Amino acid sequence: QVQLVESGGGSVQSGGSLRLSCAASGSILSIYFMGWYRQAPGKQRELVAGITSGGSTDYAHSVKGRFTISRDNAKNTVYLQMNSLKPEDTAVYYCNGGAAWGQGTQVTVSS
Repeated sequence: QVQLVESGGGSVQSGGSLRLSCAASGSILSIYFMGWYRQAPGKQRELVAGITSGGSTDYAHSVKGRFTISRDNAKNTVYLQMNSLKPEDTAVYYCNGGAAWGQGTQVTVSS
């Protein structure tokens, strides 16, 4: 089982951008679905964006048009480009692939 490590979180103002990275310790070629999830305080973890090994993507309605997920199988890395960030995007963001979860990275958006 691969291990996943997220990076790229931080604090930005409303309207700003961040790019999250999820680096896997091994090949992600065999992992059909890779996803980014987030969990805000007091809320359940939710799927933000997902991408299949074939490149098909899906997004939560709240982020559609603002976030873009991509995967680089050669680098064993999945990215989440987040633009036009809003305070309601504030959460811990987790990367998932198969049974593996990363430790999470904090994203804080101030108004």
